[in-house]
Amino acid sequence: MADVRTMSLDDVAARLDGMVAMPDAALAAATPDLADELLALGETILEVWLAARGETPTTCAVEGFRVLALHRQGARGDASFNACRETCRELVYHHNLVRLEPAHADVAHRLRLGAMVARHLMLFIGGKLEVAGLGEFCCASRPLRQRETSAQPAETV
Repeated sequence: MADVRTMSLDDVAARLDGMVAMPDAALAAATPDLADELLALGETILEVWLAARGETPTTCAVEGFRVLALHRQGARGDASFNACRETCRELVYHHNLVRLEPAHADVAHRLRLGAMVARHLMLFIGGKLEVAGLGEFCCASRPLRQRETSAQPAETV
């Protein structure tokens, strides 16, 4: 398992890409560790958000999961952050699927999907760090597109 506490979002992205690319047999062989690592990566992603806001990440858990407590902490004072609540819950769901049935025939697929969910969370947080207000329409990049459009010079006829 990677040391997720010292990772940047780019490091997280590289680790998630590595998980997605792993052969099924390698995923199945490391099932419990990878499931736990996915949750830890989700926590790291949220810790980056909190650190950028000057907050100390909580050590508490909500419904038994720290990633949900971190999400709750990160959403305080920023209603648009609630857009990633279900992504955090889905990350917990994939963790539970894998941990409860580590020998399931679809365990590699479940781990890959979990890694994709974590990547979605990472992209959302990365976008939030770049553009205030991103997330008001789920994880749409509308503010990013508007900035690109307004930065282009107007054409004259």
